[in-house]
Amino acid sequence: MPHSPAPRRSARWKPLGALLTALVLGCAGPASAASPASFGPTPPHNPYLGPDGTATMHGDAGSSDTTPLAGPGAGTLSSSRTALASACPTILVGADGYPVALCTPIFGQVPTVHLLDPADGSSLTTLKLTKGSLLGGVYAYIDHQDRLVVADGSRSLLRIGHHRDADGGWSLRVDRSLSLASVVAEDDAVTGLAPDTDGRVWFATGGGVVGTADDSTGTVKALPLPAGERVANSISTAPEGTAVTTTHATYLLTSKAGTPEVLWRKAYDRGSARKPGLLSWGSGSTPTFFGPARGSEYVAVVDNADTAAHLKVYRTDDGSDVCSIPVLTAANGPGSENSPVGIGRSVFVAGTYGYPYPAVPEGAGTSVPASADFAGGLSRVDVRADGKGCGLVWDNALRSAAVPKLSTADGLLHTVVRDPLIPGTRGTSLLDPYRYVQIDPDSGQVTRSTKVGVGSLYDTLQMAGTITPDGTYLQGTVTGVLRVSAR
Repeated sequence: MPHSPAPRRSARWKPLGALLTALVLGCAGPASAASPASFGPTPPHNPYLGPDGTATMHGDAGSSDTTPLAGPGAGTLSSSRTALASACPTILVGADGYPVALCTPIFGQVPTVHLLDPADGSSLTTLKLTKGSLLGGVYAYIDHQDRLVVADGSRSLLRIGHHRDADGGWSLRVDRSLSLASVVAEDDAVTGLAPDTDGRVWFATGGGVVGTADDSTGTVKALPLPAGERVANSISTAPEGTAVTTTHATYLLTSKAGTPEVLWRKAYDRGSARKPGLLSWGSGSTPTFFGPARGSEYVAVVDNADTAAHLKVYRTDDGSDVCSIPVLTAANGPGSENSPVGIGRSVFVAGTYGYPYPAVPEGAGTSVPASADFAGGLSRVDVRADGKGCGLVWDNALRSAAVPKLSTADGLLHTVVRDPLIPGTRGTSLLDPYRYVQIDPDSGQVTRSTKVGVGSLYDTLQMAGTITPDGTYLQGTVTGVLRVSAR
């Protein structure tokens, strides 16, 4: 059964986004030293995905962590918090402009979908999902019909739509469901998922199974990866294939009539143990597609080598090495749980070594050492113009507490930083202050910031932020959602 093309309203997103971006930029302050056009292309748009920049936790199918939308512009920066008594790692926005948040309540820990009011961030309606593993159901995406696509604890692939009732109210409901139980064991769970350019949903499980699901035909096919390899992060897709990073290696897979096949495999240095500030023993990266020609000729991850963290860049076509270069050296924090930001020839890596996560997934293993101060760190690496090797452009000790996002509209990196309670120290406390910051990607310097809160209620827990069409920055915290805007 052929897949339906993207609906017309999704096609209207680009001119609408361009208009809103122009309005935001029209009142923006001093421009970044980086020209938005100077970076190069982003990964190709997937027609079965919602708007680039807001459809996945990492922005797009290629997990570039870029967005075509400008963040808060000129004027006084202000912030507010929507209290949901939940950790909200996933905040996505469809073509209709309505944010959808996937949250885990503090009490009960049953994953819950919230439809948010785009005007003020309040929750319009909710839908509870079946509880699974800690990371099961964290990764989701918005499809080309504004539906949230997620795998829940029942091992089912769900498409959840938001619908306006006759009385004007809103409801969330499962529009389509497909069981994955034929290939996902009862003690396993889907960790990451993303659509390919044929409309199939690729997924990977914590236990190391990679599969495809076609919920228009009910077809599910899978391939177990080598025993002992786990998948602790999401996956990425591009026209060349699907990238999956396990606790041992990075893979590029393609499919033959929907059956996954390994095109190449590249092992990396996973170190001797899990490090503090990481959630698994191995790379913390969702693999990032990027490149200066077509936006997907390279794949980047960060390894878990004992004495340093290295950015690993591979050629998408054959998995050959482009470079392996130490990063986060200024902060002396050898680890990153975050997906790299990638665009053109540039990659940005944020460090998480020592970040005090309140919990780690089952089977993550004991960290060595048992704990450490939060080092932070932010590095920019550029692939050389001839594609032979990389160079470190800058490296600093900025303590990003979220996954940074690069806006190609305003030319800035956007994130939230966690400052120490006692300036000049590297420890963390329940009273740490948090700031939203804008960073010049040419220099790594903070150009603008505003305090968003003090204390554990504002802990952004290395979750990803999202910029909405009106320039509002939405950031999940352990207790709800932050909104940062300019007025």
